Amino acid sequence: MKVYITGIAGFLGSHLADWLLAQGQHRVWGCDNLVTGDFRNIPYACSSNVAKLDILDIRPVDMYGCDVVYHCAAAAYEGASVFAPGYVCENIFAGSARVFSAAIEAGVRRIVFCSSMARYGDIGPPFNESDCPRPCDPYGIAKEAAERLLRSLAHVHHVEYAIAVPHNIYGPRQRYTDPYRNVAAIFANRMLQGKQPIIYGDGSHQRCFSYIDDVVPYLGMMGIEDAAVWRTINLGPDEGMVTILELAQMISRLVNMPCDPIFLPGRPAEVPDAYCSAATARRCLGFGSAPQTSLEDGLRHLVDFIRKRGPAPFRHHLGLEIHGPSLPTTWTTKDLM
Repeated sequence: MKVYITGIAGFLGSHLADWLLAQGQHRVWGCDNLVTGDFRNIPYACSSNVAKLDILDIRPVDMYGCDVVYHCAAAAYEGASVFAPGYVCENIFAGSARVFSAAIEAGVRRIVFCSSMARYGDIGPPFNESDCPRPCDPYGIAKEAAERLLRSLAHVHHVEYAIAVPHNIYGPRQRYTDPYRNVAAIFANRMLQGKQPIIYGDGSHQRCFSYIDDVVPYLGMMGIEDAAVWRTINLGPDEGMVTILELAQMISRLVNMPCDPIFLPGRPAEVPDAYCSAATARRCLGFGSAPQTSLEDGLRHLVDFIRKRGPAPFRHHLGLEIHGPSLPTTWTTKDLM
């Protein structure tokens, strides 16, 4: 099978490419604009098939001959999207529209869209695929709108689709120099520099974290297995919830430093507790009943990766469009405390 991956130099896209190539029966093509992706993440076996290309500029010719498109590329700034709605919505919704239309015109058989747990908003966990989405921020709104667009286009043009909802994925290759997202990587990067973690709110927010290697095989299967067609499927464990404060404490033990977090005001539109039910993934894809990688082991892999590549200062690359008293100061200064 010939597949195309948008965002192939990113965290999720590069691991997906690795998994597909490891199956020994797939050829992988892809694109990335390298704004947040890293060329070092791309598997060597398909590096010659990767174009430096923004999804807003993608064309049918880029996907000709492909059977499946995995749309992983995203400006995944959920929290910051309330301060950069134009950029985020253009990338998520308009970019997805370009990918979907190009894939359909190219004759692709199936489109797998990577949505987000942000689609559920504040309906109360555990989130089920049958729940009516109620997104709270521009990122979640754009993701859910892109889902609706895909369903409409797939129905009209007779193309198979599957919607994956990965949540709180972490692990090696995660972008750790980004101050806006990826809480585990942010904590680890700061602590490896001898700095205390910054927590927004009181640290009681609950999350269920998904190690990358435990999720990617099932994302890959969504482009292959018939059981995934026409479905929205949560991908990630539904047990082992921890608070953000507990997460910081776990990482502090791994880097062997005391944990004395810096607490700042909570971020606007952030959902207090967010985790999903994995029942559909278990039923349709054989997803495990418990995480194969413990949170401690997964965090150790993440810390080792950051140590190897080198802890680094945060890069404030996102152009914020709205400023005001609720804007976190950590997103506007290059000299984080």
